[in-house]
Amino acid sequence: MSTISSHQNAIDVAIIGAGPAGAVAAALLRKAGRSVLVLERQHFPRFSIGESLLPQSMAYLEEAGMLQTLVEAGFQYKNGARFVWRDQSSSFDFRDKHTPGWGTTWQVERAQFDDLLIRCAAQQGAEVRFGHTVRAIETGSAPVLQVTDEDGRSYEVHARFVFDASGFGRVLPRLLNLEAPTGLPTRSALFSHVRDGLPLDATDRNKICIATHPQRRDVWFWMIPLAGGRSSVGCVADAAFLDVAESAREERLRTLIREEPTLNRLIGDAPFLMPVNHIGGYSANVERLHGPGYALLGNAGEFLDPVFSSGVTIALRSAHLAVKTLERQLSGETVDWHGDYDVPLRKGIDTFRAFVERWYTGELQDIIYYPQQTPGIRRMISAVLAGYAWDESNPYVADPVRRLDALHDACTVFGPAR
Repeated sequence: MSTISSHQNAIDVAIIGAGPAGAVAAALLRKAGRSVLVLERQHFPRFSIGESLLPQSMAYLEEAGMLQTLVEAGFQYKNGARFVWRDQSSSFDFRDKHTPGWGTTWQVERAQFDDLLIRCAAQQGAEVRFGHTVRAIETGSAPVLQVTDEDGRSYEVHARFVFDASGFGRVLPRLLNLEAPTGLPTRSALFSHVRDGLPLDATDRNKICIATHPQRRDVWFWMIPLAGGRSSVGCVADAAFLDVAESAREERLRTLIREEPTLNRLIGDAPFLMPVNHIGGYSANVERLHGPGYALLGNAGEFLDPVFSSGVTIALRSAHLAVKTLERQLSGETVDWHGDYDVPLRKGIDTFRAFVERWYTGELQDIIYYPQQTPGIRRMISAVLAGYAWDESNPYVADPVRRLDALHDACTVFGPAR
């Protein structure tokens, strides 16, 4: 995957970013016989958060020809999510859900996971250039990218179409001034990895643990068991709540972990395996997910919040949908990128948004911890939590705002715990 000749810069599709969306898009395009060039600013493997996948994404990894490689990597198996608050606990098994399809997936160290994906794409014939930065774009029916390598040499890439899969780098939204308000409050996260050293029966390692702070329901924690006795742990809150000096981050995260009973019992004193990191202002949106000669994939277009681990699923869904739309266009069909790509992709994003918003108001937490849950409704909620946010046979996808509000009203009639 080294730098290819600068004379080979006429390509069917140029992809900015080698993360999951870019890698899967590249593999799917290669399966369709298209020439692909992936431009990645960083070098892989590199650290990334977003370590808990959702089962819905497995279908796209399988279609992209990556599943065997990932199975053989030995990642931590995942079959659901466990929510805890004070003395309450509610677990969802993603195999028991309304929507047919995969009910299991993995919890992964993203450095290894992302590296495997882009290597799979390269093995299928995608050209990959690491350490190359896109500086400018000329949009249109034949877009042109201005690129600089690590030695400062500039060159042009001529493509029939461009996918921006740059994630939080958001290359085209910045270059083309596409940013739009998210409507979500500014939140941030402190996070690290720990050597948990837990006995086998201490917790269900097959599920992500999402814990709510006992006094503040808008503050929550993740604990993601990984392979080899390692766990990812983090806290998400209003940005001001976690705004401390870099030198104080470790103490702040440690104090918060000890304030949550379940995490304190499991990993309260477990040593951090890397410096405590901070990420903030990650929620993002754009006016549109496409333009003349380009489309935005995954986090380059919109990112909501990490609470339901939807980021990679939305990224892979966007890659799949964008490739299918582009294939029709490159085959000579007239396509409507707004109707064929933007609108259907945002349907699932809006489903997740309804769940995220009600998580932070506490309404979804009332639903999750409600003691007399109806099995059928529970399977519908489980399907969304498993990533099936586009299945409109599920009432909580077809009309998530009204359905969740009505469900919350029904739960609170009987006085949910506060």
